[in-house]
Amino acid sequence: MSQRTERRGIHVDQSELLCKKGCGYYGNAAWQGLCSKCWREEYQKDRQRQIQEDWALAEKLQREEEAAYVSTHSSSQTQPPHSHSQPSLATFSKFEEKKTNEKTRKVTTVKKFFSPSSRTAPKKESHEGKTPSPSITRQSSIETDRVSRDFVDFLKTLQKQAGREIHKQSRAFIESMGNKRDLGVEELSECAQDFYQNMSDRLMNHYKGSSEKVDRVMDQVEKYIMTRLYKSVFCPETTDDEKKDLATQHRIRALHWVTIQMLCVPVDEEIPEVSDSVVKAITDIIEMDSKRVPRDKLACITSCSKHIFNAIRVTKNEPASADDFLPTLIFIVLKANPPRLQSNIQYITRFCIPSRLMTGEDGYYFTNLCCAVAFIEKLDAQSLNLSPEDFERYMSGLASPRRPDDPAAWPQTGSNINPVVSQIHQNQSILSNLEKRQQQVIEEANSLQTELAEWQDSVAREVQEILERYPLEIKPRASAIDAENVENDRLPPPLQPQVFAG
Repeated sequence: MSQRTERRGIHVDQSELLCKKGCGYYGNAAWQGLCSKCWREEYQKDRQRQIQEDWALAEKLQREEEAAYVSTHSSSQTQPPHSHSQPSLATFSKFEEKKTNEKTRKVTTVKKFFSPSSRTAPKKESHEGKTPSPSITRQSSIETDRVSRDFVDFLKTLQKQAGREIHKQSRAFIESMGNKRDLGVEELSECAQDFYQNMSDRLMNHYKGSSEKVDRVMDQVEKYIMTRLYKSVFCPETTDDEKKDLATQHRIRALHWVTIQMLCVPVDEEIPEVSDSVVKAITDIIEMDSKRVPRDKLACITSCSKHIFNAIRVTKNEPASADDFLPTLIFIVLKANPPRLQSNIQYITRFCIPSRLMTGEDGYYFTNLCCAVAFIEKLDAQSLNLSPEDFERYMSGLASPRRPDDPAAWPQTGSNINPVVSQIHQNQSILSNLEKRQQQVIEEANSLQTELAEWQDSVAREVQEILERYPLEIKPRASAIDAENVENDRLPPPLQPQVFAG
């Protein structure tokens, strides 16, 4: 059996996509395999435990400080009278200064324990390099104004009191988030999730359990607040999201040599419909970065996934399975190399309405995307059924796999072809095909031009033959009645009607 037929492919059990606590919702790699609900519970427990540990440490430092102060004060009172000389006073003064400095340092340390920003990375000092251009700022302002008007128009369709309350709560939340710029992004995410939960509970009570109406209102609320807060919460400077983006992009570029056959992707790009679906899937996953609202970013992921399923269905001529979807999604991500992929995933994870990630097709496709990114980060020789030596040579660029149109054994283990040279050969092949097609188009155009000229000559000959067969005779113009009757010019005038008076 050949090596190509022995490939196992990439398989992920569907149970691995669910929350590790067994609640039945979709998990997320960013939440350590938990769903948003279970992750919030764990996060709050860890937060409470951290606060308790900080209080315990603060109390311990306070007791140590009080014990040191009492011990020093009692020892100074038991000294003999002659010890109150000038050197002793100087020594005690130095000790008091040292004790005050130590106390100030400890108090500052204790305050840092309770400061939310102490667990976040320091902000960059200079913001000049990241100042957006006037055109980008103007475009974002126009989009923000448009979303605000759409939100107000939507609220007008609701009951007057309910619309005012929703608008009031949303504006208050945006203002409160603006006053919390010193908090870490996880704390801001927690505030957003609390707002979503409280708003959803109020709407559920107002609409008496109508989930469809609640979801419709929550979609508009999310669109309004996240469009307004996008610049301050997407890829903030207090996180390492940008560093992860660069690492992921570098990793995908290093894996440029991975082919469809290595991933066992059941897609045949030679089929026009399949090739069109692949291009649309790549476009959707790249377009995700241009969206501001988490729901719109999820819509791009869902659209990309549906195009992938269509490509698999057309290739196999049967419905696609989940085992075929994940390898194809990995191939699409490798081929697209989406901009700021990690930042977009983290943004959706932190600020999307949690129910949307826990259930439904959006949650399923998003979970698969997270799995695909995690697989790319851990991709090794065993995953591609390659030897470690070949994998390292391909990653370093010292060699490249044999091109898929080569009938020889695959992959080529003894090849020393540089990727640049391989790309040149591929480009030359494409240019050669384009040259042949261009020559064919030119020949057909010349043939059409010759046919048109011959048709024009044949029409002219037929017209000439008809003119010769049936010559045109021009007859003289007919004269007017009585035009030559000169002798009768004295005829009486015509009768005129007369009126008789009776």
